[in-house]
Amino acid sequence: MIDSPDAPIETSQLTTRAVLGGMAIGAVLCVSNVYVVLKTGWSLGVTLTSTIIAFGLFRALHAVGLTRKPLGLLENMTVSSVASAAAFMTGGGNMAALPALLILTGHRPDGVALAVWFAVIAALGVVVAIPIKRQMLDVDHLPFPLGMATATTLRAMHEKSQGGQQSNRLFAAAGVAALFTVFRDVRTLPMRLPGLLSLPFSFAGHAARSWTLGLDASLVLVGGGAMMAPRTAWSMFLGAIVTYAWLAPELLASGAVAAVDYKSIVAFTVWPGAALLVSAGVFSFALQWRSGARAILALFTALRPQHDALAAETSQEAPLRWFAIGLAVLAPTAVALMYALFAIPLWAGALAIPLALVMGVIAGRVTGETDLSPTKALGPVTQLFYGAVLPAHLTANLMAASVTGGVGLHAGDLLTDLKAGQLVGASPRRQVLAQFFGVAIGSLAVVPAFLLLVPDASVLGTPELPAPAVMVWASVSRALSEGLSGIPHAARVAGLVGALIGITLAALEHLLPNRLRGWVPSAAGLGMAMVIPASTTFAMCVGALIGTGIRRARPGLASALVPIASGLVAGESLFSMALALGRVFGLPV
Repeated sequence: MIDSPDAPIETSQLTTRAVLGGMAIGAVLCVSNVYVVLKTGWSLGVTLTSTIIAFGLFRALHAVGLTRKPLGLLENMTVSSVASAAAFMTGGGNMAALPALLILTGHRPDGVALAVWFAVIAALGVVVAIPIKRQMLDVDHLPFPLGMATATTLRAMHEKSQGGQQSNRLFAAAGVAALFTVFRDVRTLPMRLPGLLSLPFSFAGHAARSWTLGLDASLVLVGGGAMMAPRTAWSMFLGAIVTYAWLAPELLASGAVAAVDYKSIVAFTVWPGAALLVSAGVFSFALQWRSGARAILALFTALRPQHDALAAETSQEAPLRWFAIGLAVLAPTAVALMYALFAIPLWAGALAIPLALVMGVIAGRVTGETDLSPTKALGPVTQLFYGAVLPAHLTANLMAASVTGGVGLHAGDLLTDLKAGQLVGASPRRQVLAQFFGVAIGSLAVVPAFLLLVPDASVLGTPELPAPAVMVWASVSRALSEGLSGIPHAARVAGLVGALIGITLAALEHLLPNRLRGWVPSAAGLGMAMVIPASTTFAMCVGALIGTGIRRARPGLASALVPIASGLVAGESLFSMALALGRVFGLPV
């Protein structure tokens, strides 16, 4: 199925060099995303980033004579499919459930077992997308906005020769970020840049720094903020001010918080923050029941024999038998792994499979309609389900939720890639195969990166690695397994208030007309601000302010934001990983 290297550029797609290039780029971006998600709580999308990197990389290789011809448009589509599947190995709950399990139980399977676990769950998400592709893309013509943007970017680069400028911006920004990280983090330098710009005043009897009020000197945060929606950014700013300039001093005065430091404060604020995030996600999920119903109907339609016969009319479609074979192999493997690695009873593990299939189908539909993957809601929904059927089992609560979140994320990712491929004339069958290559390399890259950054649970929930999603998942799981009696009364009240705010915001977002929704605070922004340091939030808001300012004042430069911001994120995160690796080997860095 690998295309011949001598095929015309316009028709070759799944070439060896495209697959290997996608695997290399995907592995690098996966490692970068491990750092980013533990720092900010978000896995940054890499679909557009990978296409820009691939264009610039192969352009350089062709210029020096190492390749006979430049990368073709369809080959770049393959790079994007492989790289996105690899980099998203950090999403869907993977980098939330596993660290949360480490915090709560101290348990972590060995590296090989973890790689197999990640690969099986992601591959299950890929096969779930196969039977619903025709309905969602060919019949319903769902927009999948990111897929449309990827197709537009690919055409612009390959047909209008704009890719060189975009890739140059990305690599230059990455170099700047790496150099910045050297002068900030290399301990042996005589002069270093500060990691935190503290506000020069005291607040409520303590230095502003103690309340985390300052500016984190991190280009990862600035770059991530530049790609953030303005509504999310101002919501985070509001959440940080409420949490650290009002709520935290009140908690200290009442004795609910014993010390003025990040860990003490977040040990309380994680409860209202988690309640806000979970309630908003679950309620939004419930309000989208029509999308869910249409998605389930599409799955049943796709499973009809005549539907597969229709899809088989062209050799370019992925056949339905791939779904049947994949499900027959991967489902029992996933159940066996849940039992072997996490001591989840076989019957409880088996329940996760149909739940994951349903969630994967719904995630594909919601992603196609809104461009927002609902995986942040899929995990909590599963946690609530297992809290009811297996209430005292922490591990089942966490790891089953990572199954549904992972399946949903990878199903939505493949459907997004298939939308882009449809618009540029790519073969869906080859795109599915490319996705499996990405799953394979991503599962191998994510584990050592995680083990390097998180040698033990003590590094999580610190100002350096706030791991906000981890703290939320751990809190929800603890509450569901141990009961509310173990939570202080004040935290329970705060959690109830947070839940009501989350439901209210979700309802307003659903009910208000589009022109008014921009004035409703983002539940995700508010909730996340309550579980990360204010200095982290403020740095992301600076990036968002810069990005919004450029889009409004200089619209012609807006296209440069994605490569520059992506370069800042990749440069700092990758060099931070390199420094961590050097210290493991005893280098004086």
